[in-house]
Amino acid sequence: MFFVRTACERDLAKVSALLGQAWHATYDALYGADRVKEITEKWHSAEVLKVQLARRDAEFVVADDGKTLGGMGYAAMSKTEPTVAILHQLYVLPQYQGQGLGRDMFAELETCFPDAKVMRLEVDPQNAKAIGFYEAHGFARVGETANCGGGHSGIAALIYEKTLG
Repeated sequence: MFFVRTACERDLAKVSALLGQAWHATYDALYGADRVKEITEKWHSAEVLKVQLARRDAEFVVADDGKTLGGMGYAAMSKTEPTVAILHQLYVLPQYQGQGLGRDMFAELETCFPDAKVMRLEVDPQNAKAIGFYEAHGFARVGETANCGGGHSGIAALIYEKTLG
């Protein structure tokens, strides 16, 4: 049985490996294994995760059964919009999907930002499973971007929002 808890520094190598597995399972068919490896090394290294963990206006959670991390979630307040929380990551290993881990982690994350009126996320338009999850949890599509995660990623994404409170 998994429980949701705040991540700590000793989790970061496992979280990095979890993200690599989840990304390969989800995106190899869309982007190719080499591109997924490149992205996960850049976006999901233990060093990048350590910066996320240290951020004060953020929450970093894991789903833990005492032996395995089955999922992770990370959200933070927008740096430019004071009433917007951004759900940056919510991943569950394929073998644990459909067991409520994503739901439980999301339920924790959406309560962590008392000043936020909206939670926003970006999702790949071809990731029907994730889109279905987010829509089932109250998110609605509000736009799209050609560069997921900002910058120049070249990865298209749909933008979804949910009113909080």
